[in-house]
Amino acid sequence: MPIVKTAISLQESLFERADALARQLHLSRSQLFSRALDDFLKRHESRMLLEAINRSLEGEPETDETERLRRMRDVQRRRVEGQW
Repeated sequence: MPIVKTAISLQESLFERADALARQLHLSRSQLFSRALDDFLKRHESRMLLEAINRSLEGEPETDETERLRRMRDVQRRRVEGQW
């Protein structure tokens, strides 16, 4: 995978904390920043996906969906009866 170099500006205190963590984890600062950005992007993408799913589920369920949900609740209720 090609590597792209970039320059970023950080508050000195944030840089020092990142530098200390990179040393503690035996990583280069570039590896630390790359991992942190990858994690941030994955969480952001997951949040966007969840919001899209929630938007698609807004509104009242259709009649056949309501009946299917009722049957699913009945099955689940029978499965856990007496367990609580």
